[in-house]
Amino acid sequence: MTHRVPQTIATSSRRAFLRQSAAGAAALLGASTAPDAVLAEKLTKPPLRGSKVRYGLVTYLWAKDWNLPTLIKNCTTSDVLGVELRTTHAHGVERTLNKEERAAVKQRFADSPVTLVGIGSNERFDNPDPEVVKKAIAATNDFTKLSYDVGGSGVKVKPDRFHDGVPREQTIEQIGQSLNTVAKFAADYGQQIRLEVHGQCAHLPTIRQIIDVADHTNVAVCWNSNPQDLEGEGLRHNFNLVKHRFGKTAHIRELQAKEYPYQELVDLFVQGDYDGWLMIEARSDQADTVAALIEQRRLFARMVRKAQYA
Repeated sequence: MTHRVPQTIATSSRRAFLRQSAAGAAALLGASTAPDAVLAEKLTKPPLRGSKVRYGLVTYLWAKDWNLPTLIKNCTTSDVLGVELRTTHAHGVERTLNKEERAAVKQRFADSPVTLVGIGSNERFDNPDPEVVKKAIAATNDFTKLSYDVGGSGVKVKPDRFHDGVPREQTIEQIGQSLNTVAKFAADYGQQIRLEVHGQCAHLPTIRQIIDVADHTNVAVCWNSNPQDLEGEGLRHNFNLVKHRFGKTAHIRELQAKEYPYQELVDLFVQGDYDGWLMIEARSDQADTVAALIEQRRLFARMVRKAQYA
């Protein structure tokens, strides 16, 4: 025998169910405390300036003795999730790696939360000997292929100095044209050429002259937090000279240093809504490098937050 539920009871049950469902949905959405207009504002509110600024590590001193598994483990522990790998160091990511070894490096990073931001080479383009410059260009191209193979996005190079008997303008032209050459090659691999503000060329007006010659769009400036940044008309003026050519990396030192205005520098990057990595290239010796990285990460987050709400 088929039992029929009286329509009035069925209708009443359905209504009760719908009321309960609506109440549950309202609770989940916070409808009682967030009217539609407020909720819509929260959903459409743009992120704060500086939200794309990330914190990373240049493996120059603090990580120079770490092999690759240790490097990735320590960066994960310290929540420093981007690295620029300095060549010739213990991690061993070098041009001599074969195809399988390069694939293994790429996979190690892919299996971790750490981003391989790029390769930190020591190549420079200032030498008056054309053969030396030719070798530097060839080496940079090799580093470009290495960075591509291991999953990086660019290669750091240097300008670097001036030589007796050679006009400054000639050296600047040579550096700029060399950068154009390696940048054109790197573009085919989706890699960025990152010119570190370094050496006798570290004065920002000089870097501006170089990048005016190096007009290939794949040449980027890597800020390096040097004492020269504060010379002339000061930090903001020098920053503005080159900010239009910033790439995905910038170098900073220990953020508690008193001799450099790091809060002002972070303010400038946040105000410009920089989309890239501020990477610590520390110079001090540490008994516990992981603890030091954690502390620097904390200082960085505090400075960014202060800049965002200034």
